[in-house]
Amino acid sequence: MKVFTTDKIRNVVVLGHGSAGKTTLVEAMAYLGGLTSRLGKIEEKNTVSDFTKEEQKRGISIHTSVIPIEWEGYKLNILDTPGYFDFVGEVEEALAVADGAIIVVSGKSGIEAGTEKAWELCEKYHLPRMIFVTDMDIDSVSYRKTIEDLTALYSKKIAPFNMPIRENGKLTGYVNVIQKKGFVWNGKEVVPSDVPDYSREYLEQYHDTLMEAVAETSEEFMERYFAGEEFSEAEIRAAARLSIQDGTIVPVEMGSGLTTQGVYTLMDDIVKYMPSAESRKVSGINVKTSEIFEANFDVLKPKTAFVFKTVVDPFIGRYSLIKIRSGVFKTDELVYDASQDAEFKIGKLYVMQGNKTAEVPELHAGDLGALAKLTEVKTGDTLSTKATPVTYPRMEISQPYTYLRYKAVNKADIDKIAQAMAKIAAEDPTFKAVNDAANGQSLIYGMGDLHLQVIQDELANEYNVKVEIEKPKVAFRETIRKNSDVEYKYKKQSGGHGQYGHVKMKFGPSGDLTTPYVFDEEVVGGAVPKNYFPAVEKGIAESVQRGPLAAYPVVGVHATLYDGSYHPVDSSEMAFKTAAKQAFKKGFMEASPVLLEPIVNLKVTVPDTYTGDVMGDLNKRRGRVLGMNPIPGGKQVIEADVPQMELFDYCTQLRSMTGGRGEYEYHFARYEQCPADIQSKEVAARAEEAAAGFAEG
Repeated sequence: MKVFTTDKIRNVVVLGHGSAGKTTLVEAMAYLGGLTSRLGKIEEKNTVSDFTKEEQKRGISIHTSVIPIEWEGYKLNILDTPGYFDFVGEVEEALAVADGAIIVVSGKSGIEAGTEKAWELCEKYHLPRMIFVTDMDIDSVSYRKTIEDLTALYSKKIAPFNMPIRENGKLTGYVNVIQKKGFVWNGKEVVPSDVPDYSREYLEQYHDTLMEAVAETSEEFMERYFAGEEFSEAEIRAAARLSIQDGTIVPVEMGSGLTTQGVYTLMDDIVKYMPSAESRKVSGINVKTSEIFEANFDVLKPKTAFVFKTVVDPFIGRYSLIKIRSGVFKTDELVYDASQDAEFKIGKLYVMQGNKTAEVPELHAGDLGALAKLTEVKTGDTLSTKATPVTYPRMEISQPYTYLRYKAVNKADIDKIAQAMAKIAAEDPTFKAVNDAANGQSLIYGMGDLHLQVIQDELANEYNVKVEIEKPKVAFRETIRKNSDVEYKYKKQSGGHGQYGHVKMKFGPSGDLTTPYVFDEEVVGGAVPKNYFPAVEKGIAESVQRGPLAAYPVVGVHATLYDGSYHPVDSSEMAFKTAAKQAFKKGFMEASPVLLEPIVNLKVTVPDTYTGDVMGDLNKRRGRVLGMNPIPGGKQVIEADVPQMELFDYCTQLRSMTGGRGEYEYHFARYEQCPADIQSKEVAARAEEAAAGFAEG
């Protein structure tokens, strides 16, 4: 592929609801740009973007793909992102390096939750955007209705740039709102045409909306607009470019990815209206001098690049995807990673084309590329030079809150599973594998049920290891509510030296549920020699790991050794440790033992209209609503304390209740005594589990 200078590069992320037609649109762009020789289709599993087994099997995008397309002397780096919310981490990686966005709206489905989410993300990242209404080859689709719905949501920002022309139920052309002229497609040619009568009323309305936006770009234009003067096409386009780039207007175009209609115009307009990287600001820190490094995609500054994504594919290998933020990268150069404090030779430079790579001799500031086999480099790292070592802030990536327990189907695969999960986690920052040693389980965290299903299938199909998924155990804890006073004498005689340890102990609540136990001794007169105190404490320390009530870790116990006795020959550390363990078991069960459950502080962000449903659902989950705070965009943040065990299926339920518009996050708050019915069920279940384990043994 050719080398492109910064001003000739457009980095554009394609966003929208799942199944809105993003990948089909990108496929049409790749075909028109000559990257492919035939138009791939999702159902035929041959699109440039969706190349993994899981994507082809499910017919959805799971990973962000980078598709570089040469167009009229420019390079369009198209970032095709997943629409399903479970894969939002992939979207966030793409947004970190995009300079503009295309929001794809299905004319058939209209405005969906993913459309609104795409808009919100563009607002958050200050991205200029265009909207492309697809499925316009379907006769029943109303472009006018989509424009009305968009305008109702986003007001005067919405500016249609074209309108459909239909003939005998088929999409045959478009009306250019800027020129107020009609055009029809005749093979590969675009031929001028009359504006249909049915389009004239709305053409005037859309043209007036656009002229108002143009007039607002300068005082001179405003005066001319009120004087009734017409603007030239060049003036309109120049003013529109400024307005699009500062977010004042959002142009809407239409067509069909399946038939490629309207896509040629869209690509032309990406070049005309979307910014190149050089118009955007970016800065990092020079770690040597601690000064701010203003990169600003300046090709003359020392070279720096940001690693926005890692690809770890069993078939194509490992690639670090980068955006050049300053200078020029060339093959076989040394780069420095300040996060790893390591210098690497980068070897060849590539650009990704879906699952294929093409070599390039150099990459200029603003461009997207890929480096192979840099195993120590991680997503979010910065590559620079040792002379000017720079780091950029890391991306904001959503935290995963949905989790499941997993077990290896074949125990011999445990190491292979750990290696495979490490590779998946390197590629997907929203996936985490956690060893929960305290509760004896291995957990995987993701953004939702679909995300974790895909991980399970990837392990089986791409790494040849199988895991079973099940509901995780709740991290209960045990404690006591009352005081007890017990003694235990451990005495054993079996020829030769015997065993003797005798303790009298008091147990009570320590008042601190963050630590397992507090140990004190109040022995008077040497009834128990001091050298056995550590053995008694060791007995307590071992006992609290698996409580007597239901074999959960113990917290908040105050143990006091106050008396006992010893034998000058038979006493030993082992004997006193054993006596302490038995005393703990007895004393714990006599001190009103209870099960504690983890309580989390939950924050749910939803549009106003869903607050009643969400609060009602939280009440069913034993939640205590603490308050509601309104935030911009007609939304509320509901804060509640909820038992963690009640949030097991919350991701799915919240999406169902809110049409995918609800989001949540939580953090551990504290432990609280769980209700008696839950305690009795759990104690019975654990007893059954222990009995089954004993029978097997």
